[in-house]
Amino acid sequence: MANVPHGGILKDLYIRDADKQPALLAESEKLPTVALTERQLCDLELILNGGFSPLEGFLNEKDYTGVVEKMRLTSGLLWSMPITFDVSQEQINALRISAGRRIALRDPRDDNVLAILTVEDVYRPDKKKEATLVFGDDDLAHPGVKYLHQTTKEFYVGGPVEAVNRPNHYDYVSNRFTPTELRAHFKKLQWTRVVAFQTRNPMHRAHRELTVRAARARKAHLLIHPVVGLTKPGDVDHYTRVRVYKALMPKYPNGMAELSLLPLAMRMGGPREAIWHALIRKNHGVTHFIIGRDHAGPGANSKGEDFYGPYDAQKLVEEYKHEIGIEVVPFQMVTYLPDTDEYMPIDEVPPGTKTLNISGTELRRRLRLGLPIPSWFSYPEVVSVLRQAYPARVEQGFTVFFTGLHASGKNSIARALQVSLNEQGTRPVSLLLGETVRSELSSELGFSKRERDLNVARIAFVAGELTKAGAACVAAPIAPFEEARQAARATVEKFGGFYLVHVATPLEECEKRDLEGVYARARSGEIKGFTGIDDPYEVPSKADLTVNVSKQDVSQIVHEIILMLEKDGYLGLA
Repeated sequence: MANVPHGGILKDLYIRDADKQPALLAESEKLPTVALTERQLCDLELILNGGFSPLEGFLNEKDYTGVVEKMRLTSGLLWSMPITFDVSQEQINALRISAGRRIALRDPRDDNVLAILTVEDVYRPDKKKEATLVFGDDDLAHPGVKYLHQTTKEFYVGGPVEAVNRPNHYDYVSNRFTPTELRAHFKKLQWTRVVAFQTRNPMHRAHRELTVRAARARKAHLLIHPVVGLTKPGDVDHYTRVRVYKALMPKYPNGMAELSLLPLAMRMGGPREAIWHALIRKNHGVTHFIIGRDHAGPGANSKGEDFYGPYDAQKLVEEYKHEIGIEVVPFQMVTYLPDTDEYMPIDEVPPGTKTLNISGTELRRRLRLGLPIPSWFSYPEVVSVLRQAYPARVEQGFTVFFTGLHASGKNSIARALQVSLNEQGTRPVSLLLGETVRSELSSELGFSKRERDLNVARIAFVAGELTKAGAACVAAPIAPFEEARQAARATVEKFGGFYLVHVATPLEECEKRDLEGVYARARSGEIKGFTGIDDPYEVPSKADLTVNVSKQDVSQIVHEIILMLEKDGYLGLA
């Protein structure tokens, strides 16, 4: 099989535009600029380095329509995933974006201009149609659909790009290869048959067995080619994963395998994504590509059913294999046979044979609780990396987030909880009272709904950073709106525990406890927009604990919170 790129010519725009780069850089300084989103940054890098060859820019409306409806560019070439540049109406107005306009595309991390986009057209996509045809469903439970509807802006800009600078990467530089560089690397190693393995998860012994079997069956060398751009929300961060891959590489025979990182923003598009992944690997010079069970699948939909069948991706890629120009290596999940101490594809296991496996959920549970990981499942070096990234609960940070009316007693409870946690002495404790935050972090904010929500978002950001660092954070704003509280939970739970405590002391009791007379001033009209009087307080629908200081002592409430934290493993012996 001739190892030529998809479309016949590798479109490495860094090489194509090398002679023009000084002039392009000078021009870019005079052009309007757009700061790229994380997905746009990933897409642009793979357009520029040829990973998305034959694309030389973002899809115009004709190409977009062809890809969405038929998986075809207007040239007739196969391309299964729309690569689009989304902008808002505000950006269109501010930058006067229209056909013929040239725009500098800027890396927001260092303000480095990476490319110049020449606008061919600006169009409004039918997002419902795009979701249904590309992802097979318009269900927001699908991360790609959710991103499309809730993050992607309302207009797309199509047009070619010219390379100005390469993006700066400061992590794992020695493992980052462009398609041109990887092809040259294979040539230097005299590798003529290369099977690539795509992954967005840590690898364990089963993955090592699967990849070795694939290489052995095809008499090929092996490329471990993990995604280090955007993956599925909740996935293990790429720093941890790459440390795992590096720990695993010595487990392969010397000279058998190489590791290269792919800065791809995944869409979790199942069968269509599998075609896309195969085309990308073809551009990188590989000859074979492993597609396993439920390749790039996002899991269950809102009805609890899988979005895609377990082997839908294999079937669709098989249908187009001659156009893709790369040999697909279909693999089923491998499982461990304890009686013979070996791994075997699940479809080859004799009936009645004892098998063992550990799910991702069970692995995370064991890591979280410090439980043993059996040697048959993973290597000690891999487990060590994962334990560093996922310490036991007793070593993790958490946030206790109080919400309630003014003078409900939440400040008293928060202070008492801080004292109790300090007495425990297991981690640093920070206290974020509403009035402290208002004076130190949000002094310029008023009390409109938008400003109240922004204040809560700032508290959540600080709480998240403290939680990530392994500290305990006790926060006590009024936080009157449900949406803002749920957003705060989502912010903090990426890093550790989050407990919402509703201090449900009745309004009349709060007024009695109000030593400053604020409620009286609000009722007289002296203060406008006061929560509980002429501004709403939305009762939490998902509080982890509801308390009432008119019926409970502060010490009893604090004890209930301590018991809740202890039950979940945050307090105790390391």
